[in-house]
Amino acid sequence: MKKILYFFALAITLSACGVSKPVTTKATKYPDLYSEKPITLLVMPPINKTDNVEAKELLYTSVSYPLIEKGYYVISPLLAMEVFKQESAYDSEVFINGTLEKFGQAFGADAVVFSEIERWEKQGTGIHTDIRYIFRSTHTNKVLFERYCKLYLSFKGNYSGGGFLTNLLVNVATGLVQTAANDHIRAARIANSYIMSDLPVGTYSGFFGQDGESAAEDSEIEVSLNASSF
Repeated sequence: MKKILYFFALAITLSACGVSKPVTTKATKYPDLYSEKPITLLVMPPINKTDNVEAKELLYTSVSYPLIEKGYYVISPLLAMEVFKQESAYDSEVFINGTLEKFGQAFGADAVVFSEIERWEKQGTGIHTDIRYIFRSTHTNKVLFERYCKLYLSFKGNYSGGGFLTNLLVNVATGLVQTAANDHIRAARIANSYIMSDLPVGTYSGFFGQDGESAAEDSEIEVSLNASSF
């Protein structure tokens, strides 16, 4: 009986060990990004799949900063937008699966950053955003980096006491009439931060070439946060 129990316990132990998730390094997960070493990035206007017409502009204005922090040179979105409009290239849907060589020639970009907004709406006391980023090479057209984030950012308890009317009057009195827009921008920035957290650093980072053996994070993440923490 003791032998049976021993082998039963051993089987459970081996089974538990067998299902442990192997660690994937960034170099293994993003091999083409490490081999191509893109320096200059071109950010395309977001692809908005929602009914929120402002989401596209709100996200577009918040993309560059986390990329620059990661050590990449980002072509000015404002300057790029002027060219997009002149060349009728404003609709990123047309290019996301196509050849990107002409963007490399026109802008000197090594990779193009596409984003897709799958959800962006007010929900309860917060904002829910579902955003996907795809980095594609202008040299090989390969996908260098792709990540998706579902973020719910709650603003509950973010404002001082009083009812709705009181808070509204305070906001108007202090000139904070852009509160709603600012909340959406904060949601976009936080979502970007979470998505870019797994992006290997670029040439202008002091840690360039040193993060290949770091553990890669999940390609799809779901996060619920309170805005008061930021």
